[in-house]
Amino acid sequence: MHVKPSATGTPEPAPHRNPAQAEVLPLTHYENFPVASWLCPPRLRPPIAALYHFARTADDIADEGDDSPAQRLATLAAYQAELHATLAAGSVAGGRWQPVLAPLARQQAAWGLPVALLDDLISAFMQDIAYTRDQQRYPDRDSLLDYCRRSANPIGRLLLHLHGVTDAPALAQSDDICSALQLINFWQDLSQDIPRGRHYLTEADCLRFGVPRQQLQALQASPATLALIADNLAWAEQLMQRGAPLVHRLPGRAGLELRLVVQGGLRVLQRIRATGGNPLARRIKLGRADALPLLWRTLWM
Repeated sequence: MHVKPSATGTPEPAPHRNPAQAEVLPLTHYENFPVASWLCPPRLRPPIAALYHFARTADDIADEGDDSPAQRLATLAAYQAELHATLAAGSVAGGRWQPVLAPLARQQAAWGLPVALLDDLISAFMQDIAYTRDQQRYPDRDSLLDYCRRSANPIGRLLLHLHGVTDAPALAQSDDICSALQLINFWQDLSQDIPRGRHYLTEADCLRFGVPRQQLQALQASPATLALIADNLAWAEQLMQRGAPLVHRLPGRAGLELRLVVQGGLRVLQRIRATGGNPLARRIKLGRADALPLLWRTLWM
């Protein structure tokens, strides 16, 4: 799972670094971790920072440096084992990633963070490595959503947990928003992902629209490929709109931040469509010109 900007920003991938240094780094944007630190209530900053650095470190293991896929998978397995050892020892166990995992263990104990969601994130990183290594493709949308369930949805659920929102309807709406953000990142980055061997347009969709893989690999736009992409954009938008009522469940700054996230994702979709609906040609991203309409839609949401 590689670093991509959140729907509300456009930072470049972070340079390679020692994962053990993650605790002291500032909160930049990690894929599917839309954290606007100036909106975050002070009492939630420590657990959110701990979660961010945990996920960011796993992302670096999965995607930075020159390790082989086998080495990355082995390192992630070691990272997961150290996570569980640290949680069991109450943050005092020594290890390679203690600057990251010890703060997380303290916050997990303080807030009761669901450990299964942390495991889901690592599982998604491992799957992305294996799928890219094997040039494996997702057969259908259900399989792609299962990946989103582990790569993106845990972040929303963990943040809701910190806000004390745990009812089933809210969790379902959070899952829709997070899956939509993940899909939007995929469609936004087709021009970069496909040459790297990352395939997120499903086999069933390609077959339905009559788009051969060779055409996608060549980043060739045609009426069929544009129709395929347009249908996937609409799918992501449908998920986002289905989850959007969640913004009214969160008070104050948390609700405002979620509005920014939702509207940012929708704005990316709008920008892709406005440029001909062809992200195969170049990556579509938000810029300064998007700030005012994004803020306006956020305030009136």
